[in-house]
Amino acid sequence: MALPGPSIMFLLLPFDSLIVNLLGISLTVLFTLLLVFIIVPAIFGVSFGIRKLYMKTLLKIFAWATLRMERGAKEKNHQLYKPYTNGIIAKDPTSLEEEIKEIRRSGSSKALDNTPEFELSDIFYFCRKGMETIMDDEVTKRFSAEELESWNLLSRTNYNFQYISLRLTILWGLGVLIRYCFLLPLRIALAFTGISLLVVGTTVVGYLPNGRFKEFLSKHVHLMCYRICVRALTAIITYHDRKNRPRNGGICVANHTSPIDVIILASDGYYAMVGQVHGGLMGVIQRAMVKACPHVWFERSEVKDRHLVAKRLTEHVQDKSKLPILIFPEGTCINNTSVMMFKKGSFEIGATVYPVAIKVQDL
Repeated sequence: MALPGPSIMFLLLPFDSLIVNLLGISLTVLFTLLLVFIIVPAIFGVSFGIRKLYMKTLLKIFAWATLRMERGAKEKNHQLYKPYTNGIIAKDPTSLEEEIKEIRRSGSSKALDNTPEFELSDIFYFCRKGMETIMDDEVTKRFSAEELESWNLLSRTNYNFQYISLRLTILWGLGVLIRYCFLLPLRIALAFTGISLLVVGTTVVGYLPNGRFKEFLSKHVHLMCYRICVRALTAIITYHDRKNRPRNGGICVANHTSPIDVIILASDGYYAMVGQVHGGLMGVIQRAMVKACPHVWFERSEVKDRHLVAKRLTEHVQDKSKLPILIFPEGTCINNTSVMMFKKGSFEIGATVYPVAIKVQDL
């Protein structure tokens, strides 16, 4: 009675071993490609030009898709983009009187000649106009998503997309498959690799005695991990005037376009970060980084104390052996269309200030 069990297991073993072997080969090939084409070049700061070729190809595809979409929409007399848009609210260039008359005409069967100059329902119209005016100010528009110049095969720049052509639909489907079946797992793997190496590397370096060797290892571990994370974003970065890089004892101030600005700047130089202490994964990264490099982290209660913050930063910049501080004086992320006023606290420390301008082109 016990014989069928082993015989069934014997029949399943070849199939199971085949799957295991294929999975092992796939993982080996994947990690080999990551090591050869991404991690090793990131260590030495070189590039094979794959990302630039990929970006150039994407730009050509996006330009063709946009032209094809606009031509198809024109042939079908279909409105493609938002009219009179400011990035937040679509508005028609009409006067208040005309808009009120149009609202009353659509909502009432009475003749317009017999209607009074003011009705109680007009309050809702004026409230809506007031909210639009508030949202249309110069500050609020800086936090809305920046409009892209061409369609990126997603829906962000497309107001009301409809079927236009078979080729465009096939191209859109291929884009979805490549984005979410190939690029997304690759980027997750790279981000995980970069963050893991950053936590492990800085923790190990933190146990070394203070000296030039520890400082050397700390700089290059940070630089390597930031470059791996940049490759996870498929970012192509162009640095201008590298001779003006911030030096020890100075402060680097930059506009803040996105949360990845730290990675963008730190993949070309060495910086000491300034920020608030966090919990979770970010807290683990902060605690590991500060072991290898004298970053400046503040508790939540300390951030509101301007004098304490200035004192900590002053002590840091007075030590010429410490890395330059990286600060974003705007205090928040802006949508890459403008720059808000810098807070003056960054310039009251009395150190050399190195201004940096960041301009991002989204795809």
